[in-house]
Amino acid sequence: MSTPESRVRLPGRQATPARVLTRRVLAALVLVAVVTALVLIDPDGYSDVSDGDVGAIDALYYATVAVTTTGYGDIAPVSSTARLVTALVVTPIRVTFLILLVGTTVEVLTDRWREGVRRRRWRERVNEHFIICGFGTKGRAAAEALVGQGHERDAIVVVEVADHAVRAAQACGYAVVTGDATRSEVLLDAGVDRARGVVVSLDADDSAVLTVLTIRDLNPDVTISASAKEDENTRLLTRSGADSVVTADEATGRLLGTAITHPSHVALIEDLISAGEGIEMVEEIHDPDATGAGVTLGVVRDGEVVPLTGGEVEVRPGDRVVRVRMADPEA
Repeated sequence: MSTPESRVRLPGRQATPARVLTRRVLAALVLVAVVTALVLIDPDGYSDVSDGDVGAIDALYYATVAVTTTGYGDIAPVSSTARLVTALVVTPIRVTFLILLVGTTVEVLTDRWREGVRRRRWRERVNEHFIICGFGTKGRAAAEALVGQGHERDAIVVVEVADHAVRAAQACGYAVVTGDATRSEVLLDAGVDRARGVVVSLDADDSAVLTVLTIRDLNPDVTISASAKEDENTRLLTRSGADSVVTADEATGRLLGTAITHPSHVALIEDLISAGEGIEMVEEIHDPDATGAGVTLGVVRDGEVVPLTGGEVEVRPGDRVVRVRMADPEA
């Protein structure tokens, strides 16, 4: 069973202990091979107490006992050249081998300690963040939309179980909690109890419904946005606790149908939902003393959208105004 610490994957390149050990072992084998080659170049400069001759196996044996400082003395340099090579080449190799051995242990322990500190600091810092359950095409686009709205990447946590998606999320700069989004412990590892909003973008609608139910049980106040593959499951997701549901296939189909007769309409919609580019849709708290820039589309009152009637609508205190305006690329 994985621990909470083992499920957290922070962005950035992380060298696993296995990778570090493999790299160091290969370096050590190269050093042994170098010493073996030096002995084979001048076998007459070495003496074997058993039979006097030094062959390939004897050279390898001498290399291993020499670099590991075991030094039984049964094979020893006897000529001046062999002793000079031992002093100037083999001894530095022996020291390097020991540094590799000790350094590998220290590096693995240090990396694990450093990663543990990073994870603890991340847990203490993450709050009022966004969680993306599922980092497929929809989840990736949702995360980038949040970034386009001005949110920092470290304010986004991805919950994903597929290895390739975990690596993709890390490469994009997001912290990842590996595991099934339908499980309470995984969502709690992602800080769902302190989250500002959760996007549920899973491939299966039944998993999405269970995830929404679990999220709502753990945090009754968090905002949940979910995607559904089938339109018939939209109501089920809403009744499970989702604040908004987007039917991906239906929405795509409507755009395709519109694009075939009015391509410019689809281009405008794409521009509208791309934060920070061209035109954008914003929602702001009504300020009677300010003149909001842009075109007013409607008013959000008590969680419901009040559309414009005859081009106008009465705005009341506490209302949120939805406008379309030119995006500020530097915002």
